[in-house]
Amino acid sequence: MFDPRKIIIRPILSEKALRLREYNQYIFEVAKEANKIDIKRAVEELFKVKVEKVRTLNFRGKPKRMGIFEGRTSSWKKAIVTLKKGERIEGLER
Repeated sequence: MFDPRKIIIRPILSEKALRLREYNQYIFEVAKEANKIDIKRAVEELFKVKVEKVRTLNFRGKPKRMGIFEGRTSSWKKAIVTLKKGERIEGLER
């Protein structure tokens, strides 16, 4: 399953994500099936940087209602990627 564009879905640009950039960390939404090794390879290949560490978090979908209709939001996976000292992802900087 190694197509980097299918592993890294999108960068997450929240307030917390912007604060973590001070510590050389970037947050991405990733494919649910991807493991840490796949995520590391994908980030290194797509952005041409060296990755030091990858942390992952799984989020369950929440139940939602709209009148009488019930459903769930989608489950998803988030990765916090720490880059080696001196590395930056230029396309994601302000």
